[in-house]
Amino acid sequence: MTFDTLGLSDKVLSAVSRAGYETPTPIQSKAIPVALDGRDVLGIAQTGTGKTASFVLPMLTRLERGRARARMPRSLILEPTRELAAQVVKEFETLGAEHKLTVALLIGGVSFDEQDRKLDRGADVLIATPGRLLDHFERGKLLLTGVEIFVIDEADRMLDMGFIPDIERISGLIPPRRQTLFFSATMPPEITRLASTFLRNPERIEVAPPSTTVDSIQQVLCYVPKVPKEKRAALRKIMSEQDVKNAIVFCNRKRDVAILQRSLKKHGFNAEAIHGDLSQHQRMATLDAFRNGEITFLAASDVAARGLDIPEVSHIFNYDVPVQPEDYVHRIGRTGRAGRKGYAATLVTSEDMRAISAIQKLVRKDIDWLGDPPSSHGEEENVRKGRRRGRDKSKERASTNRKKTAAPARKKRPASDEKRTRKSADSQRKSPPKDAQRKQAPVVGLGDHVPDFLKRPARP
Repeated sequence: MTFDTLGLSDKVLSAVSRAGYETPTPIQSKAIPVALDGRDVLGIAQTGTGKTASFVLPMLTRLERGRARARMPRSLILEPTRELAAQVVKEFETLGAEHKLTVALLIGGVSFDEQDRKLDRGADVLIATPGRLLDHFERGKLLLTGVEIFVIDEADRMLDMGFIPDIERISGLIPPRRQTLFFSATMPPEITRLASTFLRNPERIEVAPPSTTVDSIQQVLCYVPKVPKEKRAALRKIMSEQDVKNAIVFCNRKRDVAILQRSLKKHGFNAEAIHGDLSQHQRMATLDAFRNGEITFLAASDVAARGLDIPEVSHIFNYDVPVQPEDYVHRIGRTGRAGRKGYAATLVTSEDMRAISAIQKLVRKDIDWLGDPPSSHGEEENVRKGRRRGRDKSKERASTNRKKTAAPARKKRPASDEKRTRKSADSQRKSPPKDAQRKQAPVVGLGDHVPDFLKRPARP
């Protein structure tokens, strides 16, 4: 099958040929004809299979007719991160070279004024992150009543980042008579519920089982010590043994990203960092340098795990095992794209074994170990030792508490007669005798006086 058979316009086909695309991927060949017919699409495919072009190409064909009005975009694409949104803009610039469509990008970290000017001129395509889109709407700079095509990209990432309430609100601002294209690499139950809410009789297009990885990626696990210094040394050893053209090293925490980047640079690796605390300008400059080959190793948080199209990443190293099993699929999906071969190595400590079991269950395969795997007996013994140490410490604390409770009170030395006499006199001055206390005790109740209203007979 070729792009000529999908029903795309001549302008789009010319741009596709110029971009070097020859054969559509499975998700593209199935989703594009349905989208051109104006039907809703629920697309599920592995990361790196060309989902972006699956909605960009039919949108370009459908938007060739008509003009955008000020502050009323004709189509809306929601992305979970700034990097993904900027990447889709580049896709429109490449594939829409022969179209005179206006594309507006609304993301955080950029001045509102420049974005407002683009909206005032009218936008055929609006690409945005949910937060910045709602900011413009609440300021009265944007109307969504003219949206004809609504795209939700990387829906599972939207769920992880807590954008679902924003998406539900945005969906309510768009006319119900619209076309909705919904794409995701994984389909947890919450995403299934959202799809049933947003879509009307969608065409479900599933080119691979959800949450699977491509066969062209060689996946390995490496058992390493938990001590950070030794763990970083083990990572450097694995990286040195591989023929790395360029690689992304994923960490779970932003703090660890910065520490790891400094450590790699100190040991002679050409490494830079990217995470959510950096400014938008820094993040985009770092990604461009990585794409251009100026940076070999990119230490990153999960901000770089979803949808970033860096075609020729040769290696992925998971310094930390991801918290969510689905994130493993997205991380290693940065390599082995478009049929290329890839390599993904994950460092595993004794505390990560349960997470590794969840990942292997999700991807439906056993991942090979690089070097000696941790034996099940050794793991059970470590757990048993840990429990035994915990019981011993509990027994030790209980024994100490019993000793403290059972220890006899220290005997006070008898005071001299003079001190006892002085204390007795002081206590008498401070408190009156018990007989005097009884005489001074307050009267309880009404005493001898009873009010007349209490003496009246009760009514029958």
